Amino acid sequence: MVALTDATVKRRDAADRAKATAKSKDAAPRRRMLLLNLLSVAAGILLWWALSAAGLRLPSPVEVVVRGWELLLDGTLLTDLVASLTRVLIGFALGTLVAIPVGFLMGWYAWARGLVEPWIQFFRTIPPLAIIPLAIVLLGIGEEPKILVIFLAAFFACVISTFQGVVNIDRTLINAARVLGTKDAGIFLRVVVPASVPFILVGMRVGLGAAWATLVAAELIAAQAGLGYRMQQAQLYYDLPTIFVGLIVIGILGLLMDRVLLYAETKLTGWQERR
Repeated sequence: MVALTDATVKRRDAADRAKATAKSKDAAPRRRMLLLNLLSVAAGILLWWALSAAGLRLPSPVEVVVRGWELLLDGTLLTDLVASLTRVLIGFALGTLVAIPVGFLMGWYAWARGLVEPWIQFFRTIPPLAIIPLAIVLLGIGEEPKILVIFLAAFFACVISTFQGVVNIDRTLINAARVLGTKDAGIFLRVVVPASVPFILVGMRVGLGAAWATLVAAELIAAQAGLGYRMQQAQLYYDLPTIFVGLIVIGILGLLMDRVLLYAETKLTGWQERR
């Protein structure tokens, strides 16, 4: 019994050491990548500073920081940030929630693909910004048309990716599940959905970028607050520092949200072989 216990303890110690070694190996590339990211950001700021000092019509980083602090102190930046973030989150969430089941439906059922795909491909070629006049006529000038435009941008990016995820599944996996007696519902839940998750998350990341890219134009629709609205107002007065503040805040928010999705991807697709 004592010998058996000692052997078990040794195996556990060996497993713990293996895990610690794997973590240390994974940590080194992450630290190297973080260092490269920081160097890239520093180089970009230095280049921006040099171009400003060389006489190019660009505000210096100090001017942008000062203007951002002023907007933060008077509450303008926070108000605009909340308004824009709310629109993006609602439009992106609705677009994703609708796109995923539609993409699964198109990929799993041939009849659904035949009925829906022509419309998806037709409307996908129309820029969401071209919908703005129609959205204003149908929905007025409230929040609905702004969210609709962002919704369309996120929807079309995600639905195509989800559809491709379903149709690209290895048929061997599906046939093997059928041989083992799994019904269609079980195959869908245990094979199709997990295998499509990487495609869905990529579509969500692309859709999130499209949502932020559409925000500024969406806030052309009689907005009274928002980062895009503030940038458009600053344009009228050639207020370049305010424009840069809006650009930087949008970029930072988009980057943070993308990193959240990337983190979710690493957790949900740990089984996937990576380079």
